[in-house]
Amino acid sequence: MKKRRIAYLVSEYPAISHTFIIREIQALRDQGFDIRTASISTPDSLEKMTDIEKSDARNTLYVKDLPIIKIALAHIVMFAASPLKYVFMLKEAIILGCRGPRNMLKGLAYFAEAGIILHWMCRNSIAHIHVHFANPAATVAMIASSYGTVSYSMSVHGPDVFYNVDQLLLAEKVKRALFVRCISHYCRSQLMRMISHSMWKKLDIVRCGIDPEIFSPVRRNDGDTSEILCVGRLVPAKGQHILLEACGHLKKRGVPFRLTYVGDGEDRASLEGLSNELGLADSITFAGAVGQDEVHQYYDQADIFVLASFAEGVPVVLMEAMAKEIPSVSTCITGIPELIEDGKNGVLVAPSDADGLADRLEELLGSESLRIKLGAEGRQKVLRKYNLASNSEMMGDLFNTHLRSS
Repeated sequence: MKKRRIAYLVSEYPAISHTFIIREIQALRDQGFDIRTASISTPDSLEKMTDIEKSDARNTLYVKDLPIIKIALAHIVMFAASPLKYVFMLKEAIILGCRGPRNMLKGLAYFAEAGIILHWMCRNSIAHIHVHFANPAATVAMIASSYGTVSYSMSVHGPDVFYNVDQLLLAEKVKRALFVRCISHYCRSQLMRMISHSMWKKLDIVRCGIDPEIFSPVRRNDGDTSEILCVGRLVPAKGQHILLEACGHLKKRGVPFRLTYVGDGEDRASLEGLSNELGLADSITFAGAVGQDEVHQYYDQADIFVLASFAEGVPVVLMEAMAKEIPSVSTCITGIPELIEDGKNGVLVAPSDADGLADRLEELLGSESLRIKLGAEGRQKVLRKYNLASNSEMMGDLFNTHLRSS
């Protein structure tokens, strides 16, 4: 049986902070799909990534890396194939550029990228492209689809896209997409409020997932000082300053701990400065960005995992920590309560509440039995709802159903 060929488009692929995408692609390939990958930009930190990620990068189309001559050739070929369709696509790009970003030059830039994607799909006999994130990469796919020979779908994560729906043309993207995969009920609800009820049937919930065999429990460290771990980019949305403030409260209360940040970003200097101000420098480690080959060593030493975020979809790092039976603490925002049920399989606190976070951390640090209970229940939740294999099968069923009927 011939494999169904599908393109996956991402703004940056592979990305060290979006490893769930390559896992999903690999799982779909294991199901028999022929997945080809394209990326608008070349990835950063490729040297830190796994061999599988490096191999996929070698076979990925990088749109912005193409020389002018190849860009021109792609557009010439698509114009020659159908001048009317090409002109219509150009018109759509200009209209969408003026409606969304309100910048015709941006519309023309998206048009240039759409022509490259379209030509690449034509050369590789690909009729459908799926985009992760409803960002400008999805705008490029939407413009390419207006040529009339390819369709597109997208995975919507949120929450950033819900803050700027007009500029990102979010409702228009949903309207034109073959289907939309939502990673959570929260995500689906946000799309429901901006489209008519007749289009709700386009919105399918397929959660992200992890491989619970790879992220399996290990024995926690037996040291006198408990280890707190935070994995994520060092950016404002992750709320890491709140975690530091909470740790400052713990220090004043005489609660021993160590905290490790795994990740890098624009807030690193500020976080390092705050750790010095709070007298925490000796208790904090900034490990920087690490690849999937290395991140396990940090999980395996952790007693508690914390993500004090202000804005998230449903963080995959929480799934990873929970699968490893690390009691996990996060904030009661967006889709996180769909993963963590406070007091049952983890801990939820109000975002920005450093005192409240300190209280819950002190409770966890003081009770090994509570940590064990929450950790065990956390893994069971991941096994039931956030298992990569079963969720990727659901994704495969979506492709088979919609592409068969399109």
